[in-house]
Amino acid sequence: MLLHLIAIVFAGLGAAGIALLLRKLSGSRLPKWIIPVFAGLGMLSFQIHHEYSWFDHKQGLLPEGSKVISSEKGTAFWRPWTFAFPMTTAFVVLDENTLDYQIIQGEKTARFMLYRFEKHYTDLVSHQAYLLNCDHRELVEIATSAEQPRRMQTLASEDPLYRTICTHR
Repeated sequence: MLLHLIAIVFAGLGAAGIALLLRKLSGSRLPKWIIPVFAGLGMLSFQIHHEYSWFDHKQGLLPEGSKVISSEKGTAFWRPWTFAFPMTTAFVVLDENTLDYQIIQGEKTARFMLYRFEKHYTDLVSHQAYLLNCDHRELVEIATSAEQPRRMQTLASEDPLYRTICTHR
């Protein structure tokens, strides 16, 4: 967070320096207010670039055997440009290294871990173990404690998670 703040300040200073250079090259015909305007635009441009490159950056950091299953795009009123170009705010990753296929009562099942990454001022990462019945497309969270209830859902046949786990193996 501190490094990000320092980078924003330097982006503003760099853009202000460009404006100062343009003002000097024009023989001071450009108005003085162009310098803080360039500084603000430089900081805003850096922040926008950082927000839109978050998903690609995080995807590049994933270890071998990780596959992005889905992503979510979002908007925010304090970021008006996101209404025209929504940015990725969260994504779900399948850890293919944890895939464990078994035949239980004659039905093909797969046990695996899903990780959810969310973009906030600090990134949030949560994980959950699942069991998927490939024959009936039933997905169940594996409870981490005896008190936690298990939720079951039926996946569509075109669901990326179902297709990745059950149709390619």
